[in-house]
Amino acid sequence: MPSFVRYRSRLFVLIAVLPLSGCLFRSRKVEQPVTVQLKTATAEQLIDYVNTEASRIQTLEATVDIATAIGGEKKGKVTEYQAIRGYVLARKPAMLRMIGLMPIVRNRAFDMVSDGHDFKLWIPPKNRFIVGRNDVETNNPEQPLENVRPQHIYDALLLRHIDLQNEIAVMESETASTTDGRGHKVQKAEYILDIIRTGEHPFLSRKIIFSRTDLLPHRQLFYDSQGNVETSATYENYKLDVDVNFPWQIEIIRPQEEYDITLTMIKVELNQSLVDDKFVLEQPPGVDVVHLDKPQTSSAEHSEGHNDR
Repeated sequence: MPSFVRYRSRLFVLIAVLPLSGCLFRSRKVEQPVTVQLKTATAEQLIDYVNTEASRIQTLEATVDIATAIGGEKKGKVTEYQAIRGYVLARKPAMLRMIGLMPIVRNRAFDMVSDGHDFKLWIPPKNRFIVGRNDVETNNPEQPLENVRPQHIYDALLLRHIDLQNEIAVMESETASTTDGRGHKVQKAEYILDIIRTGEHPFLSRKIIFSRTDLLPHRQLFYDSQGNVETSATYENYKLDVDVNFPWQIEIIRPQEEYDITLTMIKVELNQSLVDDKFVLEQPPGVDVVHLDKPQTSSAEHSEGHNDR
């Protein structure tokens, strides 16, 4: 028998035997991504949604659990703190007050208030009273939570309207496969509104990211004029309250200062009257006062010379 014929005969026998021998190969099922019905919208519809929802909320009064974490690549580790109970008050255009309570004893851990320009922060456990402007940034790696500014919380908490006189909104669409908590592949589709601040030096000021499963904003990214992410805010667990869709879990990440604050709503009241007195924080007697807009001295000099009695 010619060698070619013998080789072909052996090949046919091998092909015939392969399906009968499970030890020679194995097959696996290729899991297909779970598909969901995606909703569609135009840029104009998303802009209208943002501006309509922004106009519907004038005040917010909420009881919250506040979970905090500090650290990251710069610090080399992340420290998570026990969640504490607290209260958040907000009134447009820029008023904010946030109070945190110590676990168990429920004494005040901190009290922070802002009118949008200036802010005050009282930290009773440290007997410190900090006064400054929202636009005065400090970077104290030893006390990262003292770098928190009320405006960061306010901007992430209440959806800001898109100012079409001074901003341009451009829509993107992204689709990708990801994995859910059970290890199943799911299709993730999003619309992204790029909000560009116009003027002499235009720049991307923020991104609003909508899930196409519900057309609700699930993330916001805030940028500085150099293109760096200043704040990343994530929104989950939306509930309908007085015709307003409001997220009952908001995570606020400040990557430059490396801190993370998650607010989980326990009780929310929208558009209730909040008088000016709700946003007044008096300086307690005998506290160590820090003025962020003034040069700081050593701790010894500070306690001797900067106590406002």
